[in-house]
Amino acid sequence: MEKPKLTMAHQVAEAAAAFEKQRTGHAPQAVPVVLGDQTLVITLHGALSPAERALAQTPEGAAQVQDFHRQLFNDSADWLRQEIRRITGVDVREAKAEIETTTGTVVQVFLLASGIPADTWNGSGIINSS
Repeated sequence: MEKPKLTMAHQVAEAAAAFEKQRTGHAPQAVPVVLGDQTLVITLHGALSPAERALAQTPEGAAQVQDFHRQLFNDSADWLRQEIRRITGVDVREAKAEIETTTGTVVQVFLLASGIPADTWNGSGIINSS
C-alpha cells in the first residue's frame, strides 16, 4: 500500500515537532501550522516540560523559562529555517519565538522572502501526539 503524500503544511508541522523534540527532549502535544501571505506561524501546544511548567509558577521562574526558550530558539533555529526552505522552496527572512508559560504554548513566527501560492500550500498542517 502506497503512503499518502503529506501536505506541505503537514511536513512543516512534522519538522517543527521533530525540531522541538531534538532541542528540548520534550515533544509538543499538537502542532498546528498556518500560512498567511508571507508569514508562517507554527504553534507548539504543550511544549513545556513538567519541570518548566513548575518553574513558571512564579513571575521570576516564568521569565527564566521564556528567556531560556527564546535563546535556545535563536541559537538553533537555522535547522528549522533550512527545513522550511526545503519544504516550501522559499527562504526565511526572519524567525522569532514567543512562549506562553501559563499554557505551555510556544509560537514560532517565520517571515518568508515571498508568498507561497495557495495551490502550492496545501492543508492546514496539524499533528497531534497525544
